[in-house]
Amino acid sequence: MASTSDKQIIFITGATNGIGLDSAIHLANASPNNHIIIGARNLSKGEKVLADIQATKSPKGSFSLVQLDATDDSSITAAAQQLQKDFGRLDILVNNAGICPENASPEDAWPSRSTYRSIFETNVFGPSLITEALLPLLKQSKAPKIINVSSSLGSIAAISDHDAAFSGAPYPAYRMSKAALNMLTAYQYFHLKQFGFKIWTYCPGYVVTDLGRDREQREKLGMESSETSAVGIVEIVEEEEGWGGGWVYWKEGEQLPW
Repeated sequence: MASTSDKQIIFITGATNGIGLDSAIHLANASPNNHIIIGARNLSKGEKVLADIQATKSPKGSFSLVQLDATDDSSITAAAQQLQKDFGRLDILVNNAGICPENASPEDAWPSRSTYRSIFETNVFGPSLITEALLPLLKQSKAPKIINVSSSLGSIAAISDHDAAFSGAPYPAYRMSKAALNMLTAYQYFHLKQFGFKIWTYCPGYVVTDLGRDREQREKLGMESSETSAVGIVEIVEEEEGWGGGWVYWKEGEQLPW
């Protein structure tokens, strides 16, 4: 690997497809100074994705790959150790990995314990423990940033307005997990701002991905590509005007209620 000592080191979890992958590509194309670390639960899939990017996308920035399973503590520890060995610091952490195995059927209106547990393992416990493991590396950065990819479906204020769009949307365990992730952002910001951290909760919008196992339906509804969500991630990283830290933001820069 070429020297990355003068580059901005960005680690994106769940970066082998969807919003994570698009964000990785957009950030690499934003500047030759960006080095993107693809976090991949399945290493062989990650290797194929990385090879495809390098063969077809001609990125300005550089890439590397780290195996990371957000539900496995030993994997998290190993990833942190690998990043310490390879880079010695981390400038930006994008906690993107997430799952939503629920659907809109009446049977999923009241999830089982196992459904709650599996969703919270990835969407809440994962980013909490990943951030904790990477704090020593982030503190070595001159301008550490954390972006927690959440959803407006986690907004308590939004669901409390029963006339608001999506207030009646189902996916209860997913919604609760994103509300918890929003609290994680607020907690992190309170405790880490003294060290110069900037931290955001980011809602990428209802775009075409495989998250809810409904890609075809989203495409039929004419939902936007996940590339539009990646644009917002780039704007946060580049600290464009209007993206103040410590709040929930919609992909177009609008501040959302908790």
